[in-house]
Amino acid sequence: MRIALLENIKENAPRCEPLLLDTWAELSTLEDLQPILAALRRGGHVSEFFEGDPTLVDTLPRFQPDLCFNMCEGHFGESRESQVPALLDMLRLPYTGAGVLALALTLDKVMTKRWLAFHDLPTPRFQVFTTPEERLDPALHFPLFVKPAREGSGKGVSQDSIVDDERRLRDRIAWLIGTYRQPALVERFIPGREITIGLLGNRADRLVTLPAFEIMFRDPRRGVYSYSIKSETPDGWVAGENYCCPARLDPDLLRELERLATAAFLLTDCRDYARIDFRLDIEDDSCPYILEVNALPGIFRDWSDMALEASAAGMDYDDLILGIVEYAARRWRLDGDNVPRRGGLVRRDQEK
Repeated sequence: MRIALLENIKENAPRCEPLLLDTWAELSTLEDLQPILAALRRGGHVSEFFEGDPTLVDTLPRFQPDLCFNMCEGHFGESRESQVPALLDMLRLPYTGAGVLALALTLDKVMTKRWLAFHDLPTPRFQVFTTPEERLDPALHFPLFVKPAREGSGKGVSQDSIVDDERRLRDRIAWLIGTYRQPALVERFIPGREITIGLLGNRADRLVTLPAFEIMFRDPRRGVYSYSIKSETPDGWVAGENYCCPARLDPDLLRELERLATAAFLLTDCRDYARIDFRLDIEDDSCPYILEVNALPGIFRDWSDMALEASAAGMDYDDLILGIVEYAARRWRLDGDNVPRRGGLVRRDQEK
C-alpha cells in the first residue's frame, strides 16, 4: 500500500504566546518518525511523511495514499486532535486510529469522565472550574489534584498539582486557567500506584490487551506522572527503576484492569489502538480508578509506554506498527471488493 505518515513536527509548529516549556510537548521530531517510516517500508509499503496541517488538501491527493497513518496532535482548539481526521473524512481517505468523535471526546478530560461516570465506570470524583472563585463541591476532600481540562503528555502536571488546602487550590486553579487558557479539572487525588494498559484491535476483532505498565514512583503516596517525567526520561527509561512491565499485579486485579480498559476502549469508540490510564488506591487497590482514555497514544520506539508494553508482549517494533496498519486496513475493508483510490474507496464493480 501507499501509506502517508501524518504528524505535527515541533520545528514546524507556529509561534505563539505564551510559549511555555511544554507548549509543544505532544509534538514529534523528524527523528522520532524515522523508525515508524522504516517499519512501514520494511513491511513492503511506500511511505512518506506529511505535515498535518491544511496543506494536506493539496499534498495528499498528489501522493494518492491508500491509507493515512495518523498521529497528528494539532496545534490549537479544544478538539485539535480531531482536526486532521475530519479533513481526511472530507477527502474520503482511510486512516489509522480513532475518528473525529472519539478524539474530540477523549482530549476533553471532563467530558470523558462524565461519559465514564454515566456508564458506571470508576473514575475519581471531580469538578470543573472556569474561574478560581467557584464554590468547591463539599463532596470533594483534600488532597485534590488540579490539571488542565484539555491537554495531554503531562502538560500542566507536576508535584504542585497536588493541593492540600483551599489557598493552594485557588492559586493552582488561577495559575492553570491563566496559563493554559482553559478550564481546570479538579479531582480527588488517589495516592498509590499508576498503571497503564494498551489495547490493539477493534470492536469486530478480539481486542488484544498488552501487558500492564507501571510507572515507578519514589513516593507512592505522592507520586505524579508529570510532564518532567515524560519529557526527561525518554533516553533513560530503565526497567525496574522508572517502570515495570509487566506490572506485578494480583491476577484478579489484572483481569479487572483489562476488563475496565476494554470497556473504556469500546465505550469511547477507540479504534485500532489506544491506552487507558489507571490509579490504584494505596489503601484499597481492589477498585481501580480510570484516570484517562488515550485514543491517540504515543507509539514511539524505546520510550512510549505502549511501545514498551508491546515489547514486553514479545512484539518487535515492526509488529506494533504493521499490526496497527493491518487492523485499520481490515476496518476500512482495504481488500476484497474494495480498493483504495484517491478521494476514497471505489468498489471494483464501479470502476470504468
